[in-house]
Amino acid sequence: MQPAAIRRSYADAEPRPFWLDQDAVPEPEPPLEGEQEADLVVVGGGLTGLWTALLAREQDPAREVVLVEGERIAFGASGRNGGFMDASLTHGIENGVARWPDEMPELERLGRENFEAIKQAMRRHGIEAGFEETGELAFATAPHQVEWIPEMVEAAREYGWRAESWSAERARQEVRSPTYHGAAHVPDGRAVVDPARLAWGLAAAARRAGARVYEGSRVTSLERTNGGVRATTASGSVRARRAVLATSAFPPLVRAIRRYVVPVYDYVLVTEPLGASRRESLGWPRRQGLTDLGNQFHYYRLTSDDRVLWGGYDAVYNFRNGMGPHLDERPASFELLATHFFETFPQLEGVRFSHRWGGAIDTCSRFSVMFGKALGGRAVYAVGYTGLGVAASRFGAQVALDLADGRDTERTRLGLVRGKPVPFPPEPLRWAGITLTRRALAKADRREGRRGPWLRTLDRLGMGFDS
Repeated sequence: MQPAAIRRSYADAEPRPFWLDQDAVPEPEPPLEGEQEADLVVVGGGLTGLWTALLAREQDPAREVVLVEGERIAFGASGRNGGFMDASLTHGIENGVARWPDEMPELERLGRENFEAIKQAMRRHGIEAGFEETGELAFATAPHQVEWIPEMVEAAREYGWRAESWSAERARQEVRSPTYHGAAHVPDGRAVVDPARLAWGLAAAARRAGARVYEGSRVTSLERTNGGVRATTASGSVRARRAVLATSAFPPLVRAIRRYVVPVYDYVLVTEPLGASRRESLGWPRRQGLTDLGNQFHYYRLTSDDRVLWGGYDAVYNFRNGMGPHLDERPASFELLATHFFETFPQLEGVRFSHRWGGAIDTCSRFSVMFGKALGGRAVYAVGYTGLGVAASRFGAQVALDLADGRDTERTRLGLVRGKPVPFPPEPLRWAGITLTRRALAKADRREGRRGPWLRTLDRLGMGFDS
């Protein structure tokens, strides 16, 4: 397709997340007003914060819990992601093996248990979130990537997952694209979901369980007090014994987070509904979540009304941790995504995109959730998921509650919980390092996956970035 046609395909798309543009959006909860008292204040109304509020009340119905969200429930990453739910707690087996090899059997077991607990919670609370346990296909889209597939399959099998290596012919039979050279298929422990409906359902469940939930209540300061902490908003405050910070990529309220987490912007397109003939042209009968194996990779899936959600590849860091609504629009990223989409599915030429958006991912250098305490142990945080947080958020909430309550558990003894990632340097080295890494990753993809000196150095330092 010509560049002008590519740009026309998304020119009229709604500049907002597809998940938040539906009739099911609930009415907003009121903002926090006046002074309140609680046992626990949860800052952040994304998936981690919502699971924290719900689990806190389920574990101890006498505990007074207040959750405050600066915008609307699911406003941030929880309503902007692709809706991929992966049982992994470590951003994939390969990343986990590289960082916590001795703990991986335990981490994979805990991941399985967490995945099943989410399914049970959705059934118990009647949360209709479009959950489909579809499995995952990871495609080699360049010849050199084919050799990685057996290693991925072997690693999955080692930790008890069913997995298969597919030839190019088998991969193209399943999903019809001329770009595929093979695939790794993992049918279990991978699902797709409507992440906003999941968040709204959890918020409703937390309220029914007795948690107080407030929206439009941005916390401007969190201070230590004699008896605990005080969270202050423009129109009120909460005094609580403990706080859990589930602030994702947003500016942290405590110094302890600042060196470890940066906001990296990711961009997504969603097509119009395909219709029967276009849908049939794709194959894709089992509706798996799909990805490809480059350093800069795409993720894609079908929605419940047979649109294609297509995102990833670009991962953009803005100087000095830049964030804001003005960064949700990036024409260069949308044009690149659309170009890659039609290269992958040329049979869909002429399809228009109905939605386009961007959002910040809370990235840390080990790509998986990190934990810690601040304000003399009165505040606990769980941040840094780096993308695969839809399922891991529940585990993050469990750990945060363990730490807040001072419990010694199987979870809190994990090296994943006790350790910290390598911190990011201060500016301007932070921006320069991340920018250099992005360029090095793109170069490695062009050089058949060969990682140059910069990426090898990062690997040795435990900062082996991908996009």
